[in-house]
Amino acid sequence: MNLIYISYVLVFTLISLSLILLLKLNPFIKEQNPLKKRRMDLVGTKLKVAVMMAKHDTVGYDLVAHCVNDILVQGALPLFFLDYIGMGKLEPQVVAELVKGITRACRETGCALIGGETAEMPGLYEPGDYDLAGTIVGVVEEEKILPKPQIQPRDLLVGLPAAGLHTNGYSLARKICFEDLKLTVETYRPEFGRTVGEELLAPHRCYLPVLREPLARGLVKGLAHITGGGFIDNLPRVLPEDCAVRIRKGSWPVLPIFTFLQEAGRVPEEEMYRDFNMGIGMVCIVAPEDEAAFRSLLTEEKTDFYLIGEVTAGTREVSLE
Repeated sequence: MNLIYISYVLVFTLISLSLILLLKLNPFIKEQNPLKKRRMDLVGTKLKVAVMMAKHDTVGYDLVAHCVNDILVQGALPLFFLDYIGMGKLEPQVVAELVKGITRACRETGCALIGGETAEMPGLYEPGDYDLAGTIVGVVEEEKILPKPQIQPRDLLVGLPAAGLHTNGYSLARKICFEDLKLTVETYRPEFGRTVGEELLAPHRCYLPVLREPLARGLVKGLAHITGGGFIDNLPRVLPEDCAVRIRKGSWPVLPIFTFLQEAGRVPEEEMYRDFNMGIGMVCIVAPEDEAAFRSLLTEEKTDFYLIGEVTAGTREVSLE
């Protein structure tokens, strides 16, 4: 028992020292009163597509990008990351590809990969299947925590484009593509300009590079990462109780994959906006007086963006018009 206790103390001490060191050395983090923010997430059933494609490096990248975006909506910058890989029988080549994607994303976001767990559990996973999850720890200055309480009617919604489904909606997408339509990952679709598998494995975009400076300058009142729950469930989470949002459909180009899934699967429109990101991966809430400065910074980063709606009076509803 004493050895177990000592082990826990050592692990806690090492993590604490790592956090202090990372706070000191990270050139992008200059907080005086830093607060830690943690998030744990997973890639989900997108892994099924990776297994079907025998391509595993991109989902490792997806995992880190998703987690970075999730703490970004609190205004936090990433410090360190830990991964979990579980499979029935250890496959070194698959693990190597997964870790390759994870390390690439960590390197791009200035996030230290400090460890993780690789578990071999025969009988729990089908041959070839595996699970992938991660935990991220970030830091934010107390005065910069998002969402800000000053969100109010007339604030603007600026959408940043997604690269595809990202990491949500894959159960429905796989059902439509592979069960209903009997397509394969090798099926070429002209509307995508590539195969179904390549389209479904499009990487999860990380928004840290384009939002780092706007966040530092205090130009963002709130962020909504459009993941599971789509617009309908994610936007209300950042709103005050007396505010709602109005989304203008047609104010951004919906990616062909979403049009394809809606038509082929006969999916009702509201379900589309609840299950998928519809081509917008991050929604930024910006005051009208800060719009010009915010747009200027995004233009400098050479990223596309769209004015997709505004905050209105209400009780956290999302209306599509």
